[in-house]
Amino acid sequence: MTDRPDSLPADLPAPVDDGAADHLRGMKLPDVALTATDGRTVSLAKLSGRTVAYAYPRTGTPGKPALTPDWDAIPGARGCTPQACDFRDHHAALRERGVAQVFGLSTQTGADQREAAERLRLPFPLLADPHRAFAMAARLPVFEAGGQVLLRRLTLVIDDGVVARVFYPVFPPDRSARQVIDWLDGGSA
Repeated sequence: MTDRPDSLPADLPAPVDDGAADHLRGMKLPDVALTATDGRTVSLAKLSGRTVAYAYPRTGTPGKPALTPDWDAIPGARGCTPQACDFRDHHAALRERGVAQVFGLSTQTGADQREAAERLRLPFPLLADPHRAFAMAARLPVFEAGGQVLLRRLTLVIDDGVVARVFYPVFPPDRSARQVIDWLDGGSA
């Protein structure tokens, strides 16, 4: 196991598709206002064009312990920072393929999100859903750890507020953006 939030252990357990995201494809997203790290209020339902929004449990903070001692053993829990970095590193490639905007989404607070966005130098905003208003309205898959309800990792491709493609479960998390790019390029991802 590793204590670095930007790397993944070799023995990370893969999550399985439990069907909890099956209802999302074709869904008109609920109109729920979310606070973005760039100061805007964003409703994924009202955005024009193609949007990619990836949901994740929580980013780690260097020097701070994981939420629970068994964090790495929870399938799909570990990998939020590598996932964000994959979207950061492939942001231009997504834009070149017609993606108008990219967002990360978690139940972390706006302050936690701002810290992560700044530390990771993300070229896109993170959205905070600390009361799970959007997560509950859209019935996003969740799990509990350390006394908190967290989002399961998934990626949505959204066209004018309607979900066109769902990637769930996402594994490995550090290839999440590349999965979307492969799909945009006509691959089978």
